[in-house]
Amino acid sequence: MRRSFTGLAALLTLAVVAQFFLAAAGAFDTAPNDESFQPHRALGYGIILLAVLATVAAAAARMPGRIIGMSGLVAGLAVVQVVIRGIAKAFDDTGGSTAAGELVFGLHAVNGLAILAVAVMLVRQARQPSRAAAPTGQAP
Repeated sequence: MRRSFTGLAALLTLAVVAQFFLAAAGAFDTAPNDESFQPHRALGYGIILLAVLATVAAAAARMPGRIIGMSGLVAGLAVVQVVIRGIAKAFDDTGGSTAAGELVFGLHAVNGLAILAVAVMLVRQARQPSRAAAPTGQAP
């Protein structure tokens, strides 16, 4: 079960890296609009699902509480991404962007970096128990 969790954590980290690619692809589209960001948005919801599955797998594998909490933190931060987008859209009352909306939406990128950092730490932490359990080859 630990290997399953470690695999999910690695997949989660790769998905977060892909998110940055999709965000850039949408932003640098020839005519960026809401439709340009649809793949980015869809993967974002997939990341929430992956993070929840990783949290359940960590708990089922009886991983340390810190790892279970970090998995849940990724899910929580991913939900915050949706909230940030909603708040930024609320500032755009005329359909165009406002300075306040752009400032709030800037937090979306900062939060994305936080998600990436936690996901990378999660993979590192997930790999440690399996290394500790591996035989060292030294006789007692």
